Order: sequence, then structure tokens, then C-alpha cells
Amino acid sequence: MLAALRSLWNEPRPPDPPPWTWRDPALVGVLVPAAVLEGFLRPDLPWRVVSVAVAVGLVPTLLWRRTRPLLVIVICFAVTGLVPLLTGGPPSEMYTMAYQLILPYALFRWGSGREAAIGLAIMVVSASLSVVTGRTAGADAIGAFTFLSATVALGGAFRYRSRARSRELDQVKLLEREQLARDLHDTVAHHVSAMAVRAQAGLATAESRPEAATEALRVIEAEAARALDEMHALVRVLRRDRLDEPVDLAPGRRIADIGRLAGRSRSGPAVDVEISGDLGGLPPSVEAAVYRLAQESVTNAVRHARHATRVEVRVTADDTSVRLRVSDDGDGGLVRPAASPGYGIIGMIERAHLLRGTCTAGPGPDRGWTVSAVLPRTGAAT
Repeated sequence: MLAALRSLWNEPRPPDPPPWTWRDPALVGVLVPAAVLEGFLRPDLPWRVVSVAVAVGLVPTLLWRRTRPLLVIVICFAVTGLVPLLTGGPPSEMYTMAYQLILPYALFRWGSGREAAIGLAIMVVSASLSVVTGRTAGADAIGAFTFLSATVALGGAFRYRSRARSRELDQVKLLEREQLARDLHDTVAHHVSAMAVRAQAGLATAESRPEAATEALRVIEAEAARALDEMHALVRVLRRDRLDEPVDLAPGRRIADIGRLAGRSRSGPAVDVEISGDLGGLPPSVEAAVYRLAQESVTNAVRHARHATRVEVRVTADDTSVRLRVSDDGDGGLVRPAASPGYGIIGMIERAHLLRGTCTAGPGPDRGWTVSAVLPRTGAAT
């Protein structure tokens, strides 16, 4: 029990709280005139000027509710608790003050465990003192505690959901790194195997055909240079390999293998593949990445593109980069929400990023869904 409480107390803040957006000043701009208007329209409002001043003065604290949640809680509850003591009147009964329910939510959504515990204690003590001193009736206190508990629970739920999704995204990126590293590992193993075969052939023919041995050495030198380049990329990925899995010494997929995706499935759209440009001399890691991106994109289109009849795969290459574009003619609005990419898309973006490239996915200009990727010909992983 103590370990659990200590863990909650030491809970850090969620990383990267969102900055201001246009919604925050807009919310302030709506609440301020709303409080003033309520003060004019409610003849039964006690201490009208003071109540309106408090409501209007505390509205700007909403702008710092994500970055300074505990400070905002302290300011608001201190002001709303001290004003009735100084005036000798009841607490503010303005409906506009309901915006304060956002503050407990923000505290448990964006605050650290220590801040949440301190803020909760402040809120409970403030509410209890209000009941003990008679400023708040019993029924009103029960309602206040109910709403407070609901907002606190909601903030904690969204915090847990965000953290769980963050862990899932990290896992997807880790798996994509591992898959890319496996592709690089297979490529390096293929080069080393070719070097071993050439060395054996050179040794076998060294006495009878010295020129064959020299040619074998040249091939070994070229293969070694390519293997070193791929090994450097492998080290940058920092893959932690699983040694209990067998290693396939065959080379990975190539861009030419994308042609196998063409055709029509039994119930899905037709897949049209077009490959153009100078594809010679591409690193195997780039070729394997382009194939994986195309394969994932086509799979997503076949599975999720509603009413799609055609999927186009276009691969072009120039002196500096390789470009992939996969598009379908389905209902793009129903394929996948652009603001919440799926794990397959996140994996594709991560794979392109590891090779210093880019990958974007979203609705097409007219209809359907489009995936676009650009990878540099060097393909050096970061």
C-alpha cells in the first residue's frame, strides 16, 4: 500500500502539455462577457459587483491550467474561499463560475502526482470548511463533492488513456526499428555469404588461374564495402536482436518485388503498379523500405478503403531520392481519421524517418486515401 502511494506521489507530469490554441482565448472571451451579462440580468445575486469581479478576474487562469495546474487551483480556491470571509456574505452563486470544474480536471490530467495530491487536499479542505462554517448547505455540499469527484476521475481517465496510447506508439516504433534492423541484418549476412563463397572459389583456383583469384579479391572488396555501409546503418538503428530466432541469409525484398502486389483480389480493388526511373545502385535497406511501405499501404487500402475499385502504386527514382505514392479511389473520409493515425501508418512513418526520409498519409485531393513517401538514395539510418 505504501509503495503504491509513494508511486502515485512520485508520478511525473505528462510530457509536452499542449500550448495555447485559439480555443483557449476564445473560451476566455466568451466567459468574461457571460459573467458580466449574468451580473446584470440576475437581480437576486448577492454582492453583485464583488461576485462579477471575482468571476471575471479568475477567468484568465484557465490559460495556465495545463502548464501551472496547481498554482491555478491555489489561486482560485484561495480567492473564492477568502472573499466570503472578508465580505461576510455567502459564496458566489454565479452560474458562470461553473468553469472552475475545468481546473480539477486539468490538475489530474496534466499535473504531477505530488501536485494532484496537494491540489486535492486544498479542494477538500476548502469544501469542508465551507460546510462547517455554514456557508454551504448539506445538499449543495453533496452536489459539489459529486461534481468534483467526476471531474477528477475524468482527468485521471484521460491521463491513463494518453499514457497507454503513448506506450503503444513506442512499442510500434520499436517493432518497426527491429524489423528494419532485421532487413539490414539479412542484407549484411547476404554480402558476407557472397564474400565467403568468392574467397573459397579464389583459393580453389589460385594455383591454376591466378587471374580468377584476383577477380575474386575485387568482388570481395566490393562486397565488403557494401557490407560495411549496411553495418553502419545497422549500428545506428541500435537493434537488440533476439538470438533464439534463426537468421535467413537470403537478401530482403526489392523494389522489383512490388510488381507482385499487382492484380485483383477476390473481393478487393484492383492494384496497378508502375515503376520508373533509375533504380540501379540503391542500398538494399532503401529497396526493402520502399517495398514494405508499398505493401503496408496496399494492405490498408484493400482492407479499409470502402467502395474502392482501384489502388495505384507509383514508384519513381531520380539522382537523389526514391518516391512512392499509393492512392485509392475509395471513400477517404471513412478510411481512417487523419487526426488519429493507425499503428500501421505510424510504423511506416517511423521506418521512413529512420532512413532520413518522410512519409505522409491522408485523404486524397479528390477522394480516397493517399500515402506518399520520399527516401534518399543513401538510405543512412539515424
